[in-house]
Amino acid sequence: MTGAILAMDIYGRDGRSLEEKWADGPTTYLGLGMHDFPNLFTITGPQSPSVLTNMPMSIEQHVEWITDCIAYMDREGYDRIEATAESEQQWVSQTNMLADNMLFSEAKSWYRGENVPGKPSIFTPFPGGLEMYRGICERVAEDDYDGFELREATDAPTVEQ
Repeated sequence: MTGAILAMDIYGRDGRSLEEKWADGPTTYLGLGMHDFPNLFTITGPQSPSVLTNMPMSIEQHVEWITDCIAYMDREGYDRIEATAESEQQWVSQTNMLADNMLFSEAKSWYRGENVPGKPSIFTPFPGGLEMYRGICERVAEDDYDGFELREATDAPTVEQ
């Protein structure tokens, strides 16, 4: 669930790598964004329904949500979006709470990263199903992207030619 994205060697605010951020296990908000990594969206990332759903449907939902979010930002004059630390932690807790009530959490599997020696054992996909997830994402968008911090665009410096 994290190997491919970590292989990209992504760095966020203050030069912190995503690998450092996820040293104790991945944390995201909706599986779409992360605190300290502004303007970085993930598609079918950790804590999204991803592998527990029909993947093309999950990918389509993510792409449409991200596209709508970028259009909203453009309309409203924002140039930066970032999950808040609080919303990220709440989402991870909600994902874990759902998983703890299912058999998924009982098995040793790649859903928990247990196929990689030394990797933290954390249930990674959102287990509430695509329809529940879609409803949550719709409410977040309807509430002006609640759980994300949006910043207004600033005038870009001009380049003299």
